[in-house]
Parts: sequence; structure tokens; C-alpha cells
Amino acid sequence: MRSLKVEGMSCKHCAMAVEKALQQVQGVANPQVDPDKGEVCFDEIGAVDINAVNTAIEKAGYKVG
Repeated sequence: MRSLKVEGMSCKHCAMAVEKALQQVQGVANPQVDPDKGEVCFDEIGAVDINAVNTAIEKAGYKVG
């Protein structure tokens, strides 16, 4: 499981937005978002382009930290 710090999340709505964005990234599975910790964890199935992950999070309105 891989984890990343994500800045700007403050509620369940934020977590759902990040989770939805990550579900669109090829190779990402089971995203788990904790807005209180400012963290997202996910399983990698095959090769995951971390730049695609970062872009998806940023397009959802949050910053990878």
C-alpha cells in the first residue's frame, strides 16, 4: 500500500472527491482517504504513474504535500 500526504482536505466531502479522482487513475485500487490526517493510501495494481496520481488529486482541488 502506498501513501501520500494531501493538503487542503477538511471533511468527508473532500475525502470523497479525492477518492473519486484516484479511482480514475489506471493501476490504483482501494483508495482510502483520511482528511483528518491529510493522507491518502492506495494499492497499486501493476505500474502506477505517480504523476497521474498527483495530477488527479490536484484537478480535484487539493495539493500533494
